[in-house]
Amino acid sequence: MSSTSNLFLRRAGIASMALASYGAIVYLTYDFMSATMEKNQQRHCHANTTTASTGNTTNAVTTTTAAAANYSNNLQQQQQQQEQQLPSTSHVTDPNRHLTFHKIASVYDAQISSEENVMFLPLFRKCLLYFHAKGKVLEVGAGTGRNLNYYSFSSNKNRGGGVDEVILTDISEEMLRQAREKVKQHKNKDRFKLFVADAKEMTMYYPEDSFDTVVDTFGLCSFDDPVQVLKELQRICKPGGKILLLEHGRSKSCGPLTNYLDKTAERHAKNWGCVYNRDLDSILKESGVIVETLHTWHFGTTYYVVCRPGIAAGSGCSGSGDL
Repeated sequence: MSSTSNLFLRRAGIASMALASYGAIVYLTYDFMSATMEKNQQRHCHANTTTASTGNTTNAVTTTTAAAANYSNNLQQQQQQQEQQLPSTSHVTDPNRHLTFHKIASVYDAQISSEENVMFLPLFRKCLLYFHAKGKVLEVGAGTGRNLNYYSFSSNKNRGGGVDEVILTDISEEMLRQAREKVKQHKNKDRFKLFVADAKEMTMYYPEDSFDTVVDTFGLCSFDDPVQVLKELQRICKPGGKILLLEHGRSKSCGPLTNYLDKTAERHAKNWGCVYNRDLDSILKESGVIVETLHTWHFGTTYYVVCRPGIAAGSGCSGSGDL
């Protein structure tokens, strides 16, 4: 009996050490990535990150509509004007926070990949899109195109059984420039379209019930009004379609980690344009989406959510589990 008890205690001790080590890795990764980003920004902020690639864009990728082109031009003019203004007293509430992505686009993938790999986020991206994305897909906040390789395309366009086409949008032209380069090398490059757009104004470009699947990964933390964005996504998603979310959020199960996120939110928003301590449960409820699947990981800070459009704002959520 004593031998069995000792074996149990040893196994429990090993499991506790493994859990503590994993928690330390996640904690230190957040801290390291946030602390080093400011130094990297100073190194690259004066570099000219734009390239003259417009004339070389292939016909295989339709990058914009006439409305999107006008929006992009207006957005760039606004960015130039806003960059001359004094910064907001709070980066968390600054409505111009999205300008950060314009500055970090050229180094974003290199800076974020280590953190994502440590947290197994590529696996979460793949599972979410492989099992749930179908038909005509809109991805908002697409950034540098980190989801490109995780879509499972149908064998023939418009034949069903998978994804037929993916439309990528982002408010940052610089981020989408990185995505365009990746699309050029993709084996299904003719299935992608890209253009600059604000996620909370998608009905400017598409009528209601236009998409079978709408995707946002780690965008609700950067949108100025995430509730309005989710309401907009519901309008353009078909009634039987899905809204797929993979997001940052404040933990409901680990107080010390939540305290850390709150204390470092300003620095993280300044460096990354991301408010990673938002209350995702409240945002989902207020937006009116109907949650079919909700799992949280990394001590409750990463949300994996499968939704469908709600009939009315304020619809309830269900199916939660903290893993």
